[in-house]
Amino acid sequence: MNSVYFDHNATTQLDSRVLEAMLPWLQLQSGNPTSRHAFGRSARDAIEHARTQVAQACGAYANQVIFTGSGTEANNFAVKGMAASQATSQILSSAIEHPCVSRPAFAMQTLGYTSQPIAVDHQGKVDLAQFKHQLKTPTGLVSVMLANNETGVVQDIATIAQLARASGALMHTDAVQGLGKIDVNFTDLNVHAMTVSSHKIHGPQGAAALILDKRVDIQPLLHGGGQERGLRSGTENVAAIVGFGLACELAANNLATYQAHTQALRDQFEQGLASMKVTIFGKQVARLSNTSFFAVNDIEGETLVMALDRQGYAVASGSACSSDSTEPSHVLLAMGIHADVARGAVRVSFSAQNTAQQVADFLATLNNEMMRLKQLTAIAA
Repeated sequence: MNSVYFDHNATTQLDSRVLEAMLPWLQLQSGNPTSRHAFGRSARDAIEHARTQVAQACGAYANQVIFTGSGTEANNFAVKGMAASQATSQILSSAIEHPCVSRPAFAMQTLGYTSQPIAVDHQGKVDLAQFKHQLKTPTGLVSVMLANNETGVVQDIATIAQLARASGALMHTDAVQGLGKIDVNFTDLNVHAMTVSSHKIHGPQGAAALILDKRVDIQPLLHGGGQERGLRSGTENVAAIVGFGLACELAANNLATYQAHTQALRDQFEQGLASMKVTIFGKQVARLSNTSFFAVNDIEGETLVMALDRQGYAVASGSACSSDSTEPSHVLLAMGIHADVARGAVRVSFSAQNTAQQVADFLATLNNEMMRLKQLTAIAA
């Protein structure tokens, strides 16, 4: 049985061109990037070239790119480091944030900060009226993700950032899911800090970055040798950073093709879903072209995911980073979706590597598995 991968919001296959660029830094002797000899200078040059590639893909300057080991680290760095640079005040983050934003915000309460969620509507868009009301309380930091990892819903970050700035708050966005799927421009988004990650765009795991306005004071999470302008100490993962840089360049160059291809696949998929009586979340607003998040009545999402896996299809029931949880999606609950419906949620996320034939075959398999599971449910009842 050939397996088909439809879980690209969780992670992506390493591009062969990226691997080729990384191999010399994995196989041959390379220096520590802080060393002053030729080996060290060569490694430093490779990192700085990658920094420029990441910056260009993000509409930023190279000196605004701070490399980290993961998107989770970059988000923790942003939330904890930016909040700690200010007097204790309110931290606002949307109710649909990834846990690596919401949990550090909550953790800051032990230091005297308060953490409050920003509500979203039934489609998963930030409730701007409530947000404006919340900003009447002195706020130090606002964090709202650019595109949701489960629904794919895209937020109007520039407007949210304008409101945050007007109130005197710093603004951060987790753009991990947006990079390589929509146009991501640090300047246009009008934020103070932005998180991006390598393994979502066919780069290696273990590399990410915080794009940071140099005028913003931020406290480092890691102290030590003073790498990354003293903001992220630790010997750099040269191979992963080199791969990240090339992955950014390739993603930026292929954006239009990627969007057209994945949009066609999603349209084909959701047209096929129409006859299956499912609920598609966030369908009425702008979403990532590759993402479809839906629920089948009376079937647990996790059960359907496992059934489809046995048939050779890899999909998800929510965020891969929260896969240890059996609770309904916090994103859907925040959108006002009933818990019984939310438990049936399944996410399909395509890439340029997927084909229309794979989607057609998957729809047939999905329909068969849904019918089989409903029959088993009826028998059990």
